[in-house]
Amino acid sequence: MSVRVLIDHRKTTPATRHPEKAHRPDNPIARKPDWIRVKAPGHPVYHETRKLMRDNKLVTVCEEAACPNIGECWSQRHATMMIMGEICTRACSFCNVTTGLPHALDQDEPQRVADAVAKLGLRHVVITSVDRDDLKDGGARHFADVITAIRRASPDTTVEVLTPDFLRKPGALEVVVEARPDVFNHNIETVPRLYPTIRPGARYYQSVRLLDRVKQLDASIFTKSGVMLGLGEEKMEVAQVMDDFRIADIDFITMGQYLQPTVKHAAVARFVTPEEFEEYAAMARAKGFLQVSATPLTRSSYHADADFAALRDARETHLRMKAAAGEVA
Repeated sequence: MSVRVLIDHRKTTPATRHPEKAHRPDNPIARKPDWIRVKAPGHPVYHETRKLMRDNKLVTVCEEAACPNIGECWSQRHATMMIMGEICTRACSFCNVTTGLPHALDQDEPQRVADAVAKLGLRHVVITSVDRDDLKDGGARHFADVITAIRRASPDTTVEVLTPDFLRKPGALEVVVEARPDVFNHNIETVPRLYPTIRPGARYYQSVRLLDRVKQLDASIFTKSGVMLGLGEEKMEVAQVMDDFRIADIDFITMGQYLQPTVKHAAVARFVTPEEFEEYAAMARAKGFLQVSATPLTRSSYHADADFAALRDARETHLRMKAAAGEVA
């Protein structure tokens, strides 16, 4: 079982959640094709999971980012925990997380997260966060404290972190790696050409370098990154991103359809068909990734527990094949 976590923002308006976008012209939201539609949440277990998150005062990216898979995941008691608050210091044009000045860190949060993980008996948990450019270390020590607390409370649970880029935060990455998460995930989000409009506060090569550095520091940690499709990228640009990932020895790539949260967010350039996603998946496998997830509804933490098991098996198979090849040689 895996978990992802959120806060209830339904009473807020787009203007209060995204003040930096309030004066932008509207981008009408395109009608979704049949293959991208999901059922509204209604399963009893969904409501149980929602209540559990509220009772434990936990924030989840499932709600904050308006994930389309929330009904399915929460009905299976899967949620992704978002630490360090629900207010982000960045203002990416694709993201539905609130922008503004964050509150001080909650020093009790690592233990509350660990207690929830232990209580739920999770096999695998995903921990993500908002960007905290206001903190000297970008929140790296808080990530490490959460990992350490989970290890103490639930030693058999595997831990996946989905971190910010720690841009201009020297030494921050090393703090998280030293805590030894099982998976280190950082999403690239889109192709370099689109960064100025889609991810203006980030730097493409900083993000790739971050994941490359994880492998240099500890090759045993799995690395993972995700890309949104449908923002206007070209096929050859996506192929180049895959090549950059492989140069950085990234193990796992996820690809999913970008969905526009509000009229103030970046517009969907087009809906990528399931057949095209299959072609991208085949391309990624041919380039040597250990694990590939590429469907319209794929999200970074979607089916993370099953994907981790498959990722671990793939590495073991790869190492056996290398050993056998060495023996033959």
